[in-house]
Amino acid sequence: MPRAWLLPAYSGYQSLYLGEVPLDEPGRGEIRLRVEAFALNWGDMDLMWDRYSFSFPRFPARVGIEAAGIVDALGPGVEGIALGQRMCTLPYFYYDRGASAETLVIDARYVTAAPERLSAVESASIWMQYMTAYFPLAEIAKVGPGGHVLVTAATSTAGAAALEIGRILGATMIGTTRFARNRDYLRALGADHVLVTGEGEDLAPALKQATGGKGIDIAFDPVGAGLIGEYAKALARDARIFFYGTLDRHWPSLPFVEMFQANATFQPYSLFNYVQNPALCRKGTDFVHHMIEAGRLAPRIDRVYEMEQYLAAFDYLSQPRERHGKVVVRTGL
Repeated sequence: MPRAWLLPAYSGYQSLYLGEVPLDEPGRGEIRLRVEAFALNWGDMDLMWDRYSFSFPRFPARVGIEAAGIVDALGPGVEGIALGQRMCTLPYFYYDRGASAETLVIDARYVTAAPERLSAVESASIWMQYMTAYFPLAEIAKVGPGGHVLVTAATSTAGAAALEIGRILGATMIGTTRFARNRDYLRALGADHVLVTGEGEDLAPALKQATGGKGIDIAFDPVGAGLIGEYAKALARDARIFFYGTLDRHWPSLPFVEMFQANATFQPYSLFNYVQNPALCRKGTDFVHHMIEAGRLAPRIDRVYEMEQYLAAFDYLSQPRERHGKVVVRTGL
């Protein structure tokens, strides 16, 4: 029987255990993957404490939202996907079908072909970060030359992806980091300006200076309460704040005075809602495929663990890191 990492309750990753699971058959519109690799995400950590945008319907449950594998079964009605083809999962509300397993049945609407130039490990590592950044910048705000985008926690995988995509779109990109050692890394990704919040840099004046006094048009922010009150003082007219996480574990109190003055919009943002829109999902996957093929986007892998080392992988992910990129688990299949 195939194996999967299972969560017995909302009790954090330390309670995960490796167990055998049935080999499920795909239903109408579904496919089954023999999973080769799956990636870890910070959202997995929140989900295991019931702090995410959806909850598990039952336990034991599987976590994991990104995987790459070989199609080994097709359900009725599936077209355009072949047995033996390597496919990648796309982030969506997966409920009880997490990817931390050797086998995965998934709705065919939420997969895309693995880029030909990438390995299974690389293919499993790209979709959460690039799709998360793509929709706010390219489809909702439609940033471009003349626009100024603030990316907080810019060394995160989604933050790094936002810097890369913003550079492709032609916007002026500003990244924050807690550590000065990350400056060169963020500049290489596409940051025109890097602000080090861990050194007590006063964010609003620095943002005003970086934008020629205009202020920021977009904030792409997973931090939460920790920074919004600071950068809100440097919002441009009609600015938009895309809030997509709480890395500091606290919901923000909105800076209403500054938002009134700037006519700003605060948007709680979940990638899953855009993946569920077929037309927008196709735009996002087409963009990523094209940019990967052109060499303008590329996976960055920090560490690779084996299937039995999943807990060690989460231990590593949960600690401060000096290296950057995705943490990926290889099943060995």
